[in-house]
Amino acid sequence: MPANTTELEKRLWAAADELRANSKLKSSEYSVPVLGLIVLRYADHKFAQAKAKLATQSTGRRTIGKADYQAKGVLYLPENPASQTSSSSPKAPTSARPSTPP
Repeated sequence: MPANTTELEKRLWAAADELRANSKLKSSEYSVPVLGLIVLRYADHKFAQAKAKLATQSTGRRTIGKADYQAKGVLYLPENPASQTSSSSPKAPTSARPSTPP
């Protein structure tokens, strides 16, 4: 992470300029994915801190789980969330699926 806010500000403006130049999104549309990434990064940082703290406090008598992270006020992030959501996501109803011509 940059040592001072001036360097951070320069990096953020450079990233915004890159996004404006190389994205098909309008400036009013790319705030949503950018803010989403910021929130995910923050959640990941807090999760890593809580994981390290819980690991030092663990006695080994039971496994650390979702409730332990929630007790610390941290959003629980599973190890591989992409594979869990793709395998357990519900299928779209037949009426919502695009029809193919006969």
